[in-house]
Amino acid sequence: MVVTDDVPGAFAREVISAFVDRPGEEFDIALSGGEVARACYERLAAEGTQAVDWLVVNFFWADELCVPPNHAASNERLGREALLERVGAANAVYPMRCDDGLDAYQLRLGEVGQLDVVHLVLGPDGSIAGLFPGSMALNADPGQLVTFSEDPSGVHKHLRMTLTYAGIARARLVIFTVEGEAQRPAMEAVVAGEDVPAAHVRAGRVLWLVGKDAAPRAI
Repeated sequence: MVVTDDVPGAFAREVISAFVDRPGEEFDIALSGGEVARACYERLAAEGTQAVDWLVVNFFWADELCVPPNHAASNERLGREALLERVGAANAVYPMRCDDGLDAYQLRLGEVGQLDVVHLVLGPDGSIAGLFPGSMALNADPGQLVTFSEDPSGVHKHLRMTLTYAGIARARLVIFTVEGEAQRPAMEAVVAGEDVPAAHVRAGRVLWLVGKDAAPRAI
């Protein structure tokens, strides 16, 4: 865990480092949604101008709400506004589209094999992507890389398409970004090993970038 007063800056540096050290010619990254993600992508766009060759980057998403891509809540829209439109180029863009069903995204991820980076944002309930406490998506088959998910609590209203634990586990690097006092209880639950979705994420490497206002009090 890295506690910092500049989560977006730390995120940008870690992604740039992962790009420089990538094992293949291309670079695959899965984006998330929310205002913390927006700040991270804006910083990455600004700081990656010289260090990242965007023409070899493939963009995926960790989850998406079942809304039109121009909807204000769309993670695709956020990613395009905060990052893609700012860098102006990419090798390929693979948005999640609920209307297309699960098979197409499952196939695409299977072809890629491993994602270089999956970005996840911790929710105040310990959720990540579309994996909410009590959701049936938590119990997806190990061979299932994407699934549909609903929040049993009703706090998040929209149906979502999301990477499963197995889909996330294909990442060489998972970067969690956590900011805000509202996220502190969830962060403390993760550190304590409590049964919240974020605590069960596995990947080649899992890195937590935590703002000082969200850091567990024991840190």
